[in-house]
Amino acid sequence: MDQRKEFVLRAVSSTNFRELCEEYGISTKTGYKWRQRFFEQGLEGMSEQSRRPQSHADQLAEEVICEIIRLKQGHPRWGPRKIQELYRRKHQGQAPSESSFKRILQRAGMTVPRRLKRVAQTGRLSCAIEVTQPNDLWTVDFKGWWKSSRGLRIEPLTVRDQYSRMILDMRVVADARTESVRQCFERLFQCYGLPRVIRSDNGSPFASTNGLLGLTRLSVWWLALGIDLDRSRPGCPQDNCEHERMHRDVCELQERREDDQEAFDLWRQEFNSERPHEALGMRTPGEVYHRSERDYQGTPEDINYGQRPTRRVHRNNGTISHQAESVFLSMALGGWSVGLSPRTDGLFDVWFSKLLLGQLDPQTASFRASDLNSNA
Repeated sequence: MDQRKEFVLRAVSSTNFRELCEEYGISTKTGYKWRQRFFEQGLEGMSEQSRRPQSHADQLAEEVICEIIRLKQGHPRWGPRKIQELYRRKHQGQAPSESSFKRILQRAGMTVPRRLKRVAQTGRLSCAIEVTQPNDLWTVDFKGWWKSSRGLRIEPLTVRDQYSRMILDMRVVADARTESVRQCFERLFQCYGLPRVIRSDNGSPFASTNGLLGLTRLSVWWLALGIDLDRSRPGCPQDNCEHERMHRDVCELQERREDDQEAFDLWRQEFNSERPHEALGMRTPGEVYHRSERDYQGTPEDINYGQRPTRRVHRNNGTISHQAESVFLSMALGGWSVGLSPRTDGLFDVWFSKLLLGQLDPQTASFRASDLNSNA
């Protein structure tokens, strides 16, 4: 302490500051710091000072902490990063650190740690696609049902764009039948155009556990429009994990036992236009999404296979006629044509749109479905 005092007294009038620092065995940076402290605090400033940080989350103003809690209460299913982004937008880009938001919300008991699960791989009908822009992939599912405040069974249909995270529709449908769901998609196609691929689970009406390659009348309609199919593995919701994660946020409506479509539309509007998303650089889905370049022209009369020979699938029994023999394919294909491609082994590949259904053996008038893994 005496040496520090002696140093700063000499430093005031020193003509060679660097030599003076070398004489006392300190760096010029330390010397300048001590001299400045002497000018500001006098000789008392030469005492050892605490290295403790001058500020941290515990020292945030009470009104800041209260506002963070209020924002979280208004959006109970948003994480600390999204709450921080919302705070930043309200305060012209100024906000405490992310760690401060995490610490405050943890101490308030307003965060839930994530649980990760691992499930073994199995086969599935899938479409390899690299999602690089909006409308490359749409995902669809039903949110688990609940009883509304009026005692009604509510099971909303949700459709989402994978790239932008945009919720395209969240609809209270009368039932989960093909016609009800098809009407929803007709509205979506008219509004947003056609996606390249639609991903669903293996439940009705998207897929059938007993039909050819799991095809249903709804998924056959998608194929006829030029949309490829991608299905999650049975019992593996993590294959559509982003959609399932979005359903956790929809639980907010379930807890309120909502059944009004207007309430669903308002919630979807907030999700798309106000809620920042980490994977989008804290932009909102509405800021990223744009309409598809593939316009919806209505349902075609049939599939065009070019020069391939075709066979019409009987609407009532799902069979085709080949060399005066009836061969069963699928009731879901009824009314549509399939294309035939001859093979070198005497069989015919049977196609519906771009999907290989299987092989037709004209010798035995039999059909063998494709292996699901061969379509991956």
